[in-house]
Amino acid sequence: MFRANAGQVTTRDGRQFYGMPKGYPDLSGFRNADGKAVFIEVKNEKGKLRPEQITFGNFLKSQPVLYGVARSVEEALAIVNS
Repeated sequence: MFRANAGQVTTRDGRQFYGMPKGYPDLSGFRNADGKAVFIEVKNEKGKLRPEQITFGNFLKSQPVLYGVARSVEEALAIVNS
């Protein structure tokens, strides 16, 4: 799994960096057993999805990948193991 930064980031010296598109999940990678792509949006117990995250999540749900929102390590593992 890899942690991805989405949207625009400004470095300490003022440079602009553009990461993944807005709404891209926090974690992405693949399941070693079968190579299936995995995307996980990480939220705390009160965290809400932003509109861009909902749109991106709906797109991922229409693809042959594993996607979900995890609010704990257990939920993240359940997404990977689904």
